[in-house]
Amino acid sequence: MNDTNDDDAALWASRLDDGHIAADDNDLRQWLDGDRRRAGALLRAEACLAQVRRLRATVADDEPAPVDVAIPRRRMIGGFLAGGLAMAATITGVFLWPAGGTPYDTAVGEVRRVPLADGSVASINTASSLHVSMDNDRRHVVLERGEAWFQVAHDGSRPFVVEAGPIEVRAVGTAFAMRRRTNGVEVLVTEGVIEARMGGSGPGSTVRVAAGEEVFLSADGKSRAPAKKPQDIERALAWRHGELALEGQTLGEAAAEINRYNVAQISVDPALADRPLVGYFRTNAPVSFARTAALLNDADVVVDGQTIRIDRKSAPVRSN
Repeated sequence: MNDTNDDDAALWASRLDDGHIAADDNDLRQWLDGDRRRAGALLRAEACLAQVRRLRATVADDEPAPVDVAIPRRRMIGGFLAGGLAMAATITGVFLWPAGGTPYDTAVGEVRRVPLADGSVASINTASSLHVSMDNDRRHVVLERGEAWFQVAHDGSRPFVVEAGPIEVRAVGTAFAMRRRTNGVEVLVTEGVIEARMGGSGPGSTVRVAAGEEVFLSADGKSRAPAKKPQDIERALAWRHGELALEGQTLGEAAAEINRYNVAQISVDPALADRPLVGYFRTNAPVSFARTAALLNDADVVVDGQTIRIDRKSAPVRSN
């Protein structure tokens, strides 16, 4: 750890939080450009500052009249960095930075953007779970379930490795997404190149995937070649902005995707399930999605508690 970088990062994080400077401040940019490790130090400082706020909120909940101890925020952040957040672990009763790594989980409908200790960033999609550990030789992530997009900080001496069952993706400085499915892993590359390895070391067990390409890596080792689909990739990653982008997917497929983000679940009449849809929809608005889809397909929507049904229109009753 570079103590000078961490001390300076604590000051910059505090000034950013106070609103004294903007993220594009010239002096800040010059400081970041002076050492490639400083971006990671700033992200760690900002994460520590966020933890300070959470700890204050916790104390406020537990102690109606806490004693106000005047500790300069810069020194507090620096202490958190130097101590590996040991203070936070003691107060909250959880290990925020355990020696074996850090777990990150999202609930249904939650999307988190997490700065990692090396300067990388992980955007974690709904109902997902991953585990991050950093050492001197490599940066290691286990994607236990769900989906995440990684913006990897360049570090030629430490590859960034993500494991998902028998499949391993290795990168140095790039950006890519992985989604675990029941029979394998979907990989989308937005920057640079990644190397994916499937279980075993025989021919075809390693696949290189470049920016703008996607590939499905089957758990049984039988995978198709990477396909160049930059526009499809951008649509597939619209979840990072809370959106579902459709370009001809079926109503049944779209409803299944919306259901990933909500407790309320959409069911689609089988007679309508194959109808194509085009457009952008909010992932957290299932009723709005259902009503729009029904309008486009001349269907009815019935909301019953946490169940939202898209049904064929009932035949009009004829009077004699």
